Amino acid sequence: MMELLIASDATPPLSVLATAKVAGVSLTVNPALTAGSPPVLVLTNGLKLRGTNVLLKYLARTSTAIPNLYERDAFETGQIDEWLEYAPIFSSGSEYEGACKYVDGYLLHRTFLIGHSLSVADITIWSYLAGAGKRWESLMKSKKYQNLGRWYTMISTQHAAVLDELTSSFSKKKDSSKPSSSTNVTDESNKKQIANGIVNSNRPEVDLPHVEMGKVCLRFAPEPSGFLHIGHAKAALLNQYFAQKYNGKIILRFDDTNPAKESNEFVDSLITDVGTLGIKYEKITYTSDYFQILMEMAEKLIKEGKAYIDDTPREQMKHERMEGIDSKCRNQSIDENIKLWNQMILGTERGLQCCLRGKFPSMKDPNKSMRDPVYYRCNPMPHHRIGSKYKIYPTYDFACPFVDSYEGITHALRSSEYHDRNPQYFKVQEDMGLRKVHIYEFSRLNMVYTLLSKRKLLWFVENRKVDGWNDARFPTVQGIVRRGLQIEALIQFILEQGASKNLNLMEWDKLWNINKRIIDPVCPRHTAIVEENRVLLTLLDGPHKPFVRVVPKHKKYPAAGDKATTFTKRIWIEQVDAKAINPNEEITLMDWGNAIVKEVKKGENGNVTELIGVLHLEGSVKTTKLKLTWLPETNELVPLSLVEFGYLITKKKVEEDEDFVDVVNTDSKKEIGAVGDSNMRNVKRGDIVQLERKGYFRCDVPFIRPSKPIVLYAIPDGRQTATK
Repeated sequence: MMELLIASDATPPLSVLATAKVAGVSLTVNPALTAGSPPVLVLTNGLKLRGTNVLLKYLARTSTAIPNLYERDAFETGQIDEWLEYAPIFSSGSEYEGACKYVDGYLLHRTFLIGHSLSVADITIWSYLAGAGKRWESLMKSKKYQNLGRWYTMISTQHAAVLDELTSSFSKKKDSSKPSSSTNVTDESNKKQIANGIVNSNRPEVDLPHVEMGKVCLRFAPEPSGFLHIGHAKAALLNQYFAQKYNGKIILRFDDTNPAKESNEFVDSLITDVGTLGIKYEKITYTSDYFQILMEMAEKLIKEGKAYIDDTPREQMKHERMEGIDSKCRNQSIDENIKLWNQMILGTERGLQCCLRGKFPSMKDPNKSMRDPVYYRCNPMPHHRIGSKYKIYPTYDFACPFVDSYEGITHALRSSEYHDRNPQYFKVQEDMGLRKVHIYEFSRLNMVYTLLSKRKLLWFVENRKVDGWNDARFPTVQGIVRRGLQIEALIQFILEQGASKNLNLMEWDKLWNINKRIIDPVCPRHTAIVEENRVLLTLLDGPHKPFVRVVPKHKKYPAAGDKATTFTKRIWIEQVDAKAINPNEEITLMDWGNAIVKEVKKGENGNVTELIGVLHLEGSVKTTKLKLTWLPETNELVPLSLVEFGYLITKKKVEEDEDFVDVVNTDSKKEIGAVGDSNMRNVKRGDIVQLERKGYFRCDVPFIRPSKPIVLYAIPDGRQTATK
């Protein structure tokens, strides 16, 4: 382990500690230098490096966790050098806010300071902000520098596992003015929650048991029988959290033991979704990689009297397990078991009648999962990956404990719904004579008005209640992203919960509120008018010839670009707005000025058919009650389809014994025809926009031709209650 020597009168430079953490480098800190000395890094071979920037570059070059923290092409590396030289300006009290303003403007067009990935420049500037303590916290709360705040929150959230406790411990050391001797930087304690980019001290500690730094191996093991949903995302992100915290690794393993439900399509989609979540895994494996040795292990257990073949009909077997009744096959001879096992392997008619069960101590065990669980079943269906090579397939209860131990997994994260099966997991490993794997439980993520069962979600797909697994009403990663959720918001939402073991039912509003805080500062603004019964307002003194002004798409975010707004004598107003206007009332036309509506004409049905008025641009917008959106009467307007979604079920929580079909929402999708400003022709699929006075939308189908509408999906903002 390398040693960081600092002056006796100094605190360790947070930028060096943070870079070491992110780079996966272990350090001990020793205040052994004379007052005023620059920091020194003592390498494992005894050689020494001096100076903060020299140390930052060395640690970035030696990163084992994230590549290219420093070494890029010549230009980008030069840019990193410039930022490292600039960073100390944040230490100057008088220049602090000027530096914040400069970096805020610089980040208008950028996600990272350099290029398209994290660099040591990002870590260094982040460290100076985090080290400022309450001064930076107050600026974050004021939202004065929104681009800088967005960037800071992103860094804090994405690397929370290695940065949270560092900021906490650094603050304590800074306050004490006296560094403790030989502090171990790799001591993993006091994990804090990131909320709005600020350390939240209310978060409980989240630690794995029996860990050894640098040797933790985790696995994320989805079954390729559906798309990744928000519940799986929690498991995946927690695995990444612990892997980063303990400088460990993750194996992405597909638990492909049920050929009846699995397909290569699901494998491909899961790999895509894991990438979307930003999960960094060492390799991909499949349970089917181990089918042969799993069969050999099963035969070994049969010969040792730890497993037996059972031909009891399935319903009767279920009854016997519930009642604690021994199977008639439980004590049959090993020779008979081997004979029937071979019949199962061949997939004969006799073999198809049988299954392999573990022989546990007692069928009277109060934990029913310990009552001779099934290890193998016959299934003649071809496997999506290896074809018809096998006629038998292991159950999850048999394969998972074996593969976890065999692959070197140190800690298996399992949701608390598996709690009663944990003793079974350990018993299987014990009978197999394998190394024990530690289990860490966390609560399953349950969302209101949401089904997460693959079987139930499949029902919606098969019965065409949705458009597919990526339907915007689905809780799948692809579904919620299609609706407009930013992955950054999902990561922050899940990390805020931590690895709590408490069962909870979460509201979607909290997640969408986090999402709004991310998209609002940057998404461009446009105007749309509902098409049905829209009304023309004729401005008698309006421009005789249309004219165009170029205005920003977002008044506080220049990087959103500009748009062209056309001003005409006749403009479109929505029917609902027209009905709210009284004759001779002064109104405000947004981004134009005031006007006085002289006449309101209505039809027999009460709808407004025409408005007549005059401009009153010198009028004060503060005095008007109605601030209305409008569009010019031109042939350049584009057709829109505004799609709003509700929940797929009408009940907040569906109980286990309840038929979810009875509470299916038959009216969960609503489409509204509208017209939008001509600038929306340039909106691309996946772009997020705000329609003035209507909310946030994600473009699902962009402009193709005038006869085909742009399809925009409404994004909840955390305040609105979705249609139930």
